[in-house]
Amino acid sequence: MLSEFDLIKQYFARPRAGRATLGIGDDCALLTPAPGMQTAISSDMLVEGRHFFAGADARKLGHKSLAVNLSDLAAMGARPVAFTLALALPAAERDWLAGFSDGLFALADAFDCELIGGDTTKGPLNICITVFGELAPGAALRRAAARAGDDVWISGTLGDARLALAGYRAELALDGAELERAAARMHAPTPRVALGLALARSGLAHAAIDISDGLVGDLGHILAASRVGATLDVDALPAGPVLARQTQALRRSFTAAGGDDYELCFTAPAAARDAVLALAAGAATPVARVGAIDAAPGLRLVDGAGRPLDLRLQGFDHFKA
Repeated sequence: MLSEFDLIKQYFARPRAGRATLGIGDDCALLTPAPGMQTAISSDMLVEGRHFFAGADARKLGHKSLAVNLSDLAAMGARPVAFTLALALPAAERDWLAGFSDGLFALADAFDCELIGGDTTKGPLNICITVFGELAPGAALRRAAARAGDDVWISGTLGDARLALAGYRAELALDGAELERAAARMHAPTPRVALGLALARSGLAHAAIDISDGLVGDLGHILAASRVGATLDVDALPAGPVLARQTQALRRSFTAAGGDDYELCFTAPAAARDAVLALAAGAATPVARVGAIDAAPGLRLVDGAGRPLDLRLQGFDHFKA
């Protein structure tokens, strides 16, 4: 049976020459910030049965566990540097650990983000990652900076992860190929780091947030922090490729409030539309303009013709059933 320290040594300790002056093996890691840079820090927890199904593929779970944290850095415009991992496991199963660590490090290496420490213990499966990034002082994309007259933009597509969940729960019928394609968005989201970095460096975006709990709820955080409102064209929301073939009602519901998308929502001046499109193309990330920031408080949902929609939508709440 693997001991705690054998587990760490075999599956998570790797020789690295990154930003960490001292990494795994001591009571604390030591990070040396780049001169003149600020550190961005975010932490996310994934709990079996709450954030992922029991028996979820270990490699995909390793990817997603880090991806959701990198998405937070992307929303702030920060470059990933390092992360810690706290892991509770019912048992130290070698096959599971090999798959999980493979998925985790494949994504970490893609963004040159180093594992520098953490903790392991026995218990119900629970994965908690804290990620560290860096950015220039004053460059962070914040929720509290949206301005009346700004456009509202979305990266990528929305809704396929929620569609996959509906398929798994038998809320609707999807054939095997449709479910597999939609589920790829649920299990292996793409953190939009390149877009976030480009937006922060360019100064084009005023406010930003990552879409983790559904666009309606997450955009609501921007509106509350910025003390503004917004008009959102629900029919302009870019649906994922599988969701795009579903009914209009389902598209509207899942794109606007589906959750688990890990795309970016950001605001930028209307005069910067061409510049935003050019910047997004340079970051190899599709974006869509889906609404506008208003001075009047509240979120107004409209259809493609600008007619009000009476949709009862809300973001995911981690303390509701």
